[in-house]
Amino acid sequence: MKFSVVAKDGAARCGQLTLAHGTVETPVFMPVGTAAAVKGLLPEQLLEFGSEIILANAYHLYLRPGLDVIREAGGVHPFMHWKRPILTDSGGYQVFSLASLRKITDEGVTFRSHIDGSLHEFTPEKVIEIQKVLGSDIMMPLDECIAYPADEEKALDALMRTQAWLERSFQVERSDRQVLFPILQGSMFPELRKKALEMALKLDPPGIALGGLSVGEPKELTRNILEALQPLYPEDKPRYFMGLGTPEDLLEAVERGIDMFDCVFPTRAGRTGLAFTSEGRVVVRNAPYRNAFVPLDPSCACYTCKNYTCAYLHHLIHANEILAPILLSYHNVAFMVNLMRDVRHAIQAGTFRDFKGKMMLQA
Repeated sequence: MKFSVVAKDGAARCGQLTLAHGTVETPVFMPVGTAAAVKGLLPEQLLEFGSEIILANAYHLYLRPGLDVIREAGGVHPFMHWKRPILTDSGGYQVFSLASLRKITDEGVTFRSHIDGSLHEFTPEKVIEIQKVLGSDIMMPLDECIAYPADEEKALDALMRTQAWLERSFQVERSDRQVLFPILQGSMFPELRKKALEMALKLDPPGIALGGLSVGEPKELTRNILEALQPLYPEDKPRYFMGLGTPEDLLEAVERGIDMFDCVFPTRAGRTGLAFTSEGRVVVRNAPYRNAFVPLDPSCACYTCKNYTCAYLHHLIHANEILAPILLSYHNVAFMVNLMRDVRHAIQAGTFRDFKGKMMLQA
């Protein structure tokens, strides 16, 4: 992996991240293909509007279709017909969300499948071995993601367990075509977050990931954490905010030095009839759009906006046609990818603050 910063505007920065399957321009939004598919979208469509990297989930692919199938396919890239980079989440968040179905020890996590109730164990070593089979470009280690709110003692316990698991993960031999980012925990305590970063950097990782944020906390607390960490990051390592996915949240995080994002929200919103636009959010299922023979976003050149009206999308939603979530998901993911493209242009031009201000007025 290679990463270089090519432009800065305040703390906001543009970079180039070169991985085994291609180069990614940052800041970047990564569409989420949890089960090796971005819901409702073909890989060719993702390429059409400029997606350079996507995310898949090791937990889900381990359970279904299983590692034997992925191994026989030659890895997740050929399995899902995607030739560009893939980041795989370890599945730690999914495991820890199974509160009544799992048991945590210092060794790892024992859990029951949400699919069939079968018993499984994830250790830090096993999670890396799973991702070696998947063949992703960027791997994530097993971490303990705790709910918000949490007291400081519980947050420290989770941080230290995550760090111990991280050190074990880095000891697992892996291909030089795959890199491993540590995940920082520490809940909403800035000093714990700083401690996590300090310990992680001792392993000289290629990048840094922020976990355990955007889990229901007030946005002010999220910003406090980002501002506390921003001056402490090494300049030459990409920074990844896990699970952040609204346009306004991405802009706030870019302003505080973050390079990479992912979230299921754009496709989930599309499935409910919500669209992101340069003029604010549009709930196209609502009555005012019944006779709105205009595109979702007059400033958008995506396939949906070029070919379909709000009135037609409103009709599809109320007719329960599968085309509605497909077209809306296409638009939302294209919007997020293109938003990051426009952010990069603004940073390079030295006008990011003005650009952010205009976009936030429309949010």
